[in-house]
Amino acid sequence: MFKKVLVANRGEIAVRIIRACREVGIETVAVYSEVDRHALHVRYADEAYLLGPAPSRESYLRADKIIDIARRCGADAVHPGYGFLAEREDFAAACAEAGIAFIGPKPSSIAAMGDKAEARATVIKAGVPVVPGTEDVGNLTDEELLKAASQIGFPLLIKATAGGGGKGMREVQSLEEMPTLLQSARREAESAFGDGNVYLEKLVEGARHIEIQILADTHGNVIHLGERECSLQRRHQKLLEEALSPAMDDDLRETMGSVAVKAAKAVDYVNAGTIEFLLDKDKNFYFLEMNTRLQVEHPITEMVTGIDIVKEQIRVARGRTLSYEQEDVKFNGHAIECRVNAEDPYNNFLPSTGRITHSLIPTGPGVRVDTGVYPGFEITPFYDPMIAKLIVWGETRAQAILRMRRALEEYRIVGVRTNIPFHQTMMDSHRFMGGQYDTRFVEERFSMDDAGEGKDAYAETAAILATLVAHRETALSANIVNRNERDTSNWKWVGRWERMHR
Repeated sequence: MFKKVLVANRGEIAVRIIRACREVGIETVAVYSEVDRHALHVRYADEAYLLGPAPSRESYLRADKIIDIARRCGADAVHPGYGFLAEREDFAAACAEAGIAFIGPKPSSIAAMGDKAEARATVIKAGVPVVPGTEDVGNLTDEELLKAASQIGFPLLIKATAGGGGKGMREVQSLEEMPTLLQSARREAESAFGDGNVYLEKLVEGARHIEIQILADTHGNVIHLGERECSLQRRHQKLLEEALSPAMDDDLRETMGSVAVKAAKAVDYVNAGTIEFLLDKDKNFYFLEMNTRLQVEHPITEMVTGIDIVKEQIRVARGRTLSYEQEDVKFNGHAIECRVNAEDPYNNFLPSTGRITHSLIPTGPGVRVDTGVYPGFEITPFYDPMIAKLIVWGETRAQAILRMRRALEEYRIVGVRTNIPFHQTMMDSHRFMGGQYDTRFVEERFSMDDAGEGKDAYAETAAILATLVAHRETALSANIVNRNERDTSNWKWVGRWERMHR
């Protein structure tokens, strides 16, 4: 049994992990940078330690400092959350060497799936279908990649082998433009991950991005918790997710789930992870990559299965078996997650920084908000701009959409611009309501100018009338009522008049 867990992260995921630990009676330790001194995860934890200056390379990426703090405070385990050190096999190995449990997969699994080219080779051996691309493991030269591109065919994608989040990724339409894009992708990959190696992958047009959540323990048990629909993206960054996917049926779900379990077993995987697939128009699916960590969008899976994934992570790290077998996993209703970011959807999603002066979080049946901010908290340019994750559940997908509309209308954040209007527009999109979208939908077939789609034809008139009423009430409230000329109120004068005329 762990007595104390150090959370090596910040923001809403740190708060989420601290809450899970508190519910099972485990003390928590927070780490923070100088700008996060007053962050919510610092307030919630039992102990908190300063890491260093604001830049992540001097704070949240300092594995040596984090392990030193874990030793000094007597932490039994470290939970990395997602991002930062979550998929660094050297950090997982360093924790093990220090005698501290790493709440995540084994270093060997992280290494096998962290290098995308090696991950492809590994799952191919296990019989898992992959997107056509370069199959060689190791650093390929530009000449070798140009030769392979002609064999794969265009359009294709250049992808960083150590990448994620769209970093080091370029779309190539022809051989002529490829040399320039190769150099650009290598530079970005080197800057983001310290590794400029890239590989090629055929671009599957009109595809959907489907991911399968898996859980595995140290006793050989591996299960899947169904899929999440993650196709609504901008610049390869997810904006909104659903569970379950409107494009899936029970048979396809079971088939893809079984393949995901097979891929996890191929690397002797332990703890929580996600197998990502591309699903084409003909329902063919291809392995994309594996995320060896907890996903940002894990709450929607928790909402439809009733399984607390973070608690299962802690349970597995303690050496215990999973609480569930595959037949115990049941899917109930539908869940949607909107990532609320500090960015301006009307100005090309330009990041917005500043101090949050007011925040009104939606509540009510089927509504969950995972956040790490509060009124007075400052959004800085040093970290991811995500303010919160707004999650709703409904008995059906239609009910979940209606509930999300209501929750978005209730959500109020003052002080910074947010992408809430984007999500509101998406909820009113006919194509979204019909589940007819793919990974290119946001960038090619969606616009904030469509905000009126599906709205009441009298919405503009109603807005004008509401403005006039508000103006009249403001004017009336500004009127000054003079004191009555009499020395007392009219009620007393009436009382005196009645007594005089009895």
